[in-house]
Amino acid sequence: MGLVVQKFGGSSLKDAENVMEAARKAVRAKHAGDQVIVVVSAQGSTTDDLIAKAAEISAAPDAREMDVLLATGEQISIALTAMAIQELGEKAVSLTGPQIGVVTDRTHRKARIRSIDTRRLKDALDAGNIVVVAGFQGHDELGDISTLGRGGSDTTAVAVAAALKLAGLEVECEIYTDVDGVYTTDPRLVPDARKMDAISYDEMLEMASMGAGVMHSRSIEFAKKFDVPLMVRNSRSDAVGTWIMPEAEWMREFPACGVALATDEARVVLDGVPDVPGVSHRVFAALAGANLAVDMIAQSAGGGGKATIGFTVPGVELDRTRRVLQPLATELGATFRETGKVSKVSVVGAGMRTVAGVAERMFAALAAEGVNMKMITTGDIKISVLIEEDGSGDPPPEAVPGEKIKQAHLDARKAVLGRKALRAVHRAFALADARKGAGVPAAGEFRHKPAPAVVPGERDREAAVARLGGMEDVLVSSVHLNTDQSRVTIFDLPDLPGNCSRVFSAVATGGVLVDMIVQNLTAHGRAELSFTVPAADLTRALKRTQDVVRGIDPACRVSGDADIAVLFVLGVGMRTHTGVARTMFGALAERGINISMINTSEVCVSVVVERSRGEEALACLREAFRIG
Repeated sequence: MGLVVQKFGGSSLKDAENVMEAARKAVRAKHAGDQVIVVVSAQGSTTDDLIAKAAEISAAPDAREMDVLLATGEQISIALTAMAIQELGEKAVSLTGPQIGVVTDRTHRKARIRSIDTRRLKDALDAGNIVVVAGFQGHDELGDISTLGRGGSDTTAVAVAAALKLAGLEVECEIYTDVDGVYTTDPRLVPDARKMDAISYDEMLEMASMGAGVMHSRSIEFAKKFDVPLMVRNSRSDAVGTWIMPEAEWMREFPACGVALATDEARVVLDGVPDVPGVSHRVFAALAGANLAVDMIAQSAGGGGKATIGFTVPGVELDRTRRVLQPLATELGATFRETGKVSKVSVVGAGMRTVAGVAERMFAALAAEGVNMKMITTGDIKISVLIEEDGSGDPPPEAVPGEKIKQAHLDARKAVLGRKALRAVHRAFALADARKGAGVPAAGEFRHKPAPAVVPGERDREAAVARLGGMEDVLVSSVHLNTDQSRVTIFDLPDLPGNCSRVFSAVATGGVLVDMIVQNLTAHGRAELSFTVPAADLTRALKRTQDVVRGIDPACRVSGDADIAVLFVLGVGMRTHTGVARTMFGALAERGINISMINTSEVCVSVVVERSRGEEALACLREAFRIG
């Protein structure tokens, strides 16, 4: 007998008919021989209605009291769902988060799970009940009610599954929503988007963080940490959905699995930052201290003792980011710049670990559409570009029948260039075609890379999980050093569509494999573009770059640097836990080790340092993250 944890969101429980359908799914799973736990969200717009009620009383309600208020929404859902299951002839019991022993930290409205005591859950299951659990909530060590914030019910479901797996049960988790599964991109924006049969944890983490709204990244982090099999399914049908699972060999045969668009982003740039040890740490420590999670960190090489640090934050956090960083920028003698109307387009795929030419293909597709890139960052399995919108509007995307248009999709109507870029990249990688069993692998059109220098290992994950103090603590599994890389930097590249595409096409034609890519836009309206290549290919890469740049603008300057080393810190929750960058940069700053490039993703933070200090940097990071 196995255990199935089923999670139903608010739109899947919006009325009595939907509650009964959720109950029927739970009963069918019980009749199939499984024990069943059902995790539910508040019905429909209940949470929004409760927030509105609070606003009638106070413009700035106390966070603790808001948690007490908001937790009532899920309590309505669990009682109704348990009644529905009982009406169908099965035993059921409803339990709140505190009743099942969900213990969190004391961060009201955005609490993180510390532990789950499974004894009451197991007793209720052993008594023959279908257990209906309130998602989104728990209690802190003082016994006060806490809520988990955005994606909290997904997080509860996967965390409960993980806790019971650790207790020795065979567990699967099904996330029921209003879509059929995980698509290659949002089908409301790209009509030929395709539902995937399966996607890896890492791919889903990147997709979730970059605009794919099916699941929140926190729940995927739990699944990867504790190896919980997940399936995303439609609550209104019995069709098979999408498995989210460990990376399989066949997934690496394809350079890309999906494309995501995020439209609620703002770009922040610090120009003229002193290029000395400790400055990056001061910037990101200030952000972490304000609990501000950043994305797309791009620090480029700079010149004349100065560097440029750029990153994105959620648009709603721009004001708070400005208040935190403007005084620090003044103190550092740097300039603070911001852009509010930007879209982020990202391509994701496990195949990027084994094939080259993905960036070249993406940039060429954007150039063909006349889309200019203001910022570029790359990760282990993703490439993200930032596009500045011109402020023009567009009619809202047409709804897929039976699906709810969420606010993210309403916002997307303003992202004219972002949507244009999304369609172009989706088309360039033929993502409408099936990934598995599609005949000749799509990667056949791309060059193969040597074996990746950094591959996360199962033993690394298991050892890191054993060190965790709390279930939702950041998991840093390993730190690696690569001394076989060199760097090419282009200064004062004209900020025009197609220039990056020309550069990387020329480099690829020369047979050079590119790894890290970072582009920032300087205060002078010119781009600074840096990328790393194998040390043995530096001379060839420099010549190809110089030749193509000369044709773009003779005033551009190109430099090469063979004296670099690249450090990789791998794990889970690298972006959502604000302290990772602070710990990493702080450890290097204490040793006086300067960082000349930064790149980030959901599963990896990589930095470039002087080669002569690479081993020292490796040792200090392993010590900082307690890796033996």
